[in-house]
Amino acid sequence: MTNDIIRVVLADDHTVVRAGLKAVLGGAKDIQVIGEVGNGADAVAMTEKLDPDVLVMDLSMPQMDGAEATKTLSAAGARTKILILTMHSPDEALVPLLESGASGFLQKSAADRELVDAVRAVAHGDTYLQPSAARVLAGGLRKKAEHIDERTKYERLTQRERDVLRLVAQGYSAPEIGERLFISPKTVDTYKQRIQEKLGLQHRSEYVQFALHLGLLTEE
Repeated sequence: MTNDIIRVVLADDHTVVRAGLKAVLGGAKDIQVIGEVGNGADAVAMTEKLDPDVLVMDLSMPQMDGAEATKTLSAAGARTKILILTMHSPDEALVPLLESGASGFLQKSAADRELVDAVRAVAHGDTYLQPSAARVLAGGLRKKAEHIDERTKYERLTQRERDVLRLVAQGYSAPEIGERLFISPKTVDTYKQRIQEKLGLQHRSEYVQFALHLGLLTEE
């Protein structure tokens, strides 16, 4: 920031929306809008050229959407903080959006009340989330943590146990699995018992759910 003035670039494909956002920010003496663009590609170019403190960017735009523009700027090492605007409610896409470099998320319906505070927050290094977005983020991180835990447990299985797990999830019976792996059905049952002890899986539906979470059913 220069002389405590937060320099902002606005990116939205609707001129009227940009005008509204600029009017809201214009009421804050510590915020200055230094540029406006109508698509993600231009947002990246202007950010690289002007080096603003904050880029207020719509998620849905032509040529390059807000998510892709965020990834591009993050990969380029831009110092600019990115505040994502959207007309939609936050969903599971919020987690990867923040992981890719966004510093905040704000619904357009709340922009007239919260935009100034949001810009100030991200400019000073904080993450800005509305309560509903915070709940989605917490849920998404929890699911991600669960999947990471599942992957860790899976990697503790022997290769033969992994083979049996995948084949059970695919619907094969113990005799069929035995034929494929050149072992007896009784040995297959032994491996299934070990899988139950290590992963807690008993029924085929649990095998299927576990395999789907880890993408095992799409592996060769």
